[in-house]
Amino acid sequence: MTEDINKGSQSGERSFKSHQLNGLPDQVSSPVRREVASRSALGMNTPNNYDEIDVESGKSEEGREKTVRSSKRVLRIHNQALLAGLAYCFSSCSMILVNKYVLSSYNFNAGISLMLYQNFVSVIIVVTLSFLGIITTEPLTWRLMKVWLPVNVIFVGMLITSMFSLKYINVAMVTVLKNVTNVMTAVGEMYLFNKHHDNRVWAALFLMIISAISGGITDLSFHAIGYTWQFINCFLTASYSLTLRRVMDTAKQVTKSGDLNEFSMVLLNNTLSLPLGTLLVLVFNEVDYLSRTPLLRLPTFWLVITLSGFLGLAISFTSMWFLHQTGATTYSLVGSLNKIPLSVAGILLFHVPTSLENSASIFFGLLAGVFFARAKMRDRTRS
Repeated sequence: MTEDINKGSQSGERSFKSHQLNGLPDQVSSPVRREVASRSALGMNTPNNYDEIDVESGKSEEGREKTVRSSKRVLRIHNQALLAGLAYCFSSCSMILVNKYVLSSYNFNAGISLMLYQNFVSVIIVVTLSFLGIITTEPLTWRLMKVWLPVNVIFVGMLITSMFSLKYINVAMVTVLKNVTNVMTAVGEMYLFNKHHDNRVWAALFLMIISAISGGITDLSFHAIGYTWQFINCFLTASYSLTLRRVMDTAKQVTKSGDLNEFSMVLLNNTLSLPLGTLLVLVFNEVDYLSRTPLLRLPTFWLVITLSGFLGLAISFTSMWFLHQTGATTYSLVGSLNKIPLSVAGILLFHVPTSLENSASIFFGLLAGVFFARAKMRDRTRS
């Protein structure tokens, strides 16, 4: 449950948290699995019994054709799972790297405005796809928005603090520090939901704390403001996941269908974030900065931030696709392993000054994340 909260940055938080934290993977994957099962059944209809028998092999031509069809079907499913996994990894990694590029390389000092624009792009795309009938979303009624508003306030705070921390901290250290979210969420589950974890889970959480501390001590580009924002982000992310569990059941009761799928949650979160984000832009006086910065006159800058909006939504789509093709266990493990190339790419692309000690701390933290994912799998299997 909690390991998925770490996946990705801003929009990664925006999408999968809704899945894993609320038992949605099994729900969203079941229709696809039923479809695969029905197609398999259609492909296995028994033809007439007048097929010729292969004397040497002792098998009928019908049996051969069944074997070939079955092999092609399995290969096709495996290929789709691989493609979905690659798409999810690419979109989640790209989202973080693009945000880092906008905030650091462009030196864009309006993180709230960037979040607001990305969410606006997501709303436009989801509404368009819903209007075309490609996806299904719940109507945004006043009752639903009223129920969802407390979660959305935390959601907006989570995205904004993620932007602020990413501006000052390198991608690899952000990835390692996000492990602290798992610790906070596990403690919150224990006190709020009376959920107990086995010793392997707590051992992995302890390793995460050690890696975060050692990583911070050996970080050559240590920035106190960035670390402060990151720890606030970890607290808000854990709060989001714990609050979401309570609100989901109530939210489903006020929808017309009695359910709330991933696309509806994306639309609901991003739509509600627009007025709140606009208010925060005014409070933090980003309007003055936006009126003076020359970046808004660069077509390439608009292209990059629009791409970040598309990538944010792509995480939602690819995560659902990947869950459909595999399952929550594979999703969690791949998400943990995905942090390794992301951290390496972040160090190389942004020329982050590092040392052997810091690199070892980062690698140790990433391995702790993988160990945590495996421990949670065993914990989930036993329960």
